[in-house]
Amino acid sequence: MATRLSAADVETILAVTRALAAPFDLHSMLEQVAAEACSVLRAERASVWLYDARHDDLYIEVARDLGALRLPLGKGLAGVCARDRVTINVPDCYADARFNRSIDEQTGFKSRCCLTLPLVDHRGELVGVMQVLNKVGCFDAADLALAEALAAQCAVALSRVRMTADLLAGQMLRQEMELASAVQRSTLPEQMPDVPGYEMHAVFLPASLTGGDIFDLALIEQGLLILLGDATGHGLAPALTVTRMHAMLRMAFRMGADLETAYRHVNDLLVSSVPDARFVTACIALLDPATHRVRMLSGGQGPILKFDARQQRCVAFGPHGLPLGAMPLTQLRPTAEFTMEPGDWFVLLSDGVFECHGPQGDMLGRPRVEELVLEGAADTPVELARLLLAEIARFGGGMAQDDDITMVLVKRTAVR
Repeated sequence: MATRLSAADVETILAVTRALAAPFDLHSMLEQVAAEACSVLRAERASVWLYDARHDDLYIEVARDLGALRLPLGKGLAGVCARDRVTINVPDCYADARFNRSIDEQTGFKSRCCLTLPLVDHRGELVGVMQVLNKVGCFDAADLALAEALAAQCAVALSRVRMTADLLAGQMLRQEMELASAVQRSTLPEQMPDVPGYEMHAVFLPASLTGGDIFDLALIEQGLLILLGDATGHGLAPALTVTRMHAMLRMAFRMGADLETAYRHVNDLLVSSVPDARFVTACIALLDPATHRVRMLSGGQGPILKFDARQQRCVAFGPHGLPLGAMPLTQLRPTAEFTMEPGDWFVLLSDGVFECHGPQGDMLGRPRVEELVLEGAADTPVELARLLLAEIARFGGGMAQDDDITMVLVKRTAVR
């Protein structure tokens, strides 16, 4: 038969509940729980083990001289308590085979009697384990009832603090991601360059707050810079990588480098400064508005499309070599070169376009993209971008975007 709490015990638990309702960080809350347990149960020491669902074990945060410890479920009194979710009352620790003596051996503390209670919150989820040690005499039935009431209140309080900490961490991460996104977008052109005889447009739709893609359209000393870059993955780390690559490239051109020198410079700097497996596929091109000649180098980026208005078809260019940052360059393959005639298009699209997946797992693919370019060849770059995005949405069948989508569209519209 369960032991009922006395009026004095109820008042004690209510006082503890009020104390634990105050705002605490996790460490302070654990200290408070241990202190309240010692006070309520008139014990010498109390400690709290927290449950780590990811590793399915316990780790200790509160004990004056224990430091950081981890304990598998089923090992020691705390591990058995957590595994079975039962209260364990041991009058003589050293006479119980489940007792783990190693902690006493490390600290010099002598455990006599021990009350170990599972901390289970209001949703029935294991939060941790509370151990109370060395009451004068042994823990009796009245102590057990009081301790279980205390454990219930402590579990709810700890769960609240952990949920609050997780929420704040999530908000901080989102704020950091939003800041990174703002920084990344600040490096992109605010408006398209004014180049007589040309129209151009770009689209940047990251799969998350930050993306692994980058683009540039800018008039520099060497001509019209046309860039599309795509770092492995999407998210914060790839965003930092492509933003760094973009900054390096702009600096190289600002210092007077030609296309080949800038390409090699950026590649070798990425090799030395970016972690392994963090590389960037990129097409870097320069258009001479006077001669309408395009020269480009592509590190792992492809297909790159040039729409020939006279022949009414697309010509596809493959990459010149490995992605930027994959390995140091000893030599470069010759640049790809072509002339932009009236009506011609230069079309750079990231993998998020070509590899857009449908509900059945099939991909949009290059042939369909080329059909759309042909269909929109008489339109403006803004209209062609809308056409491509509409087809991506239709083909995706309402599925969530799983890769960054970036487009750089340049069209020669008139003879100069």
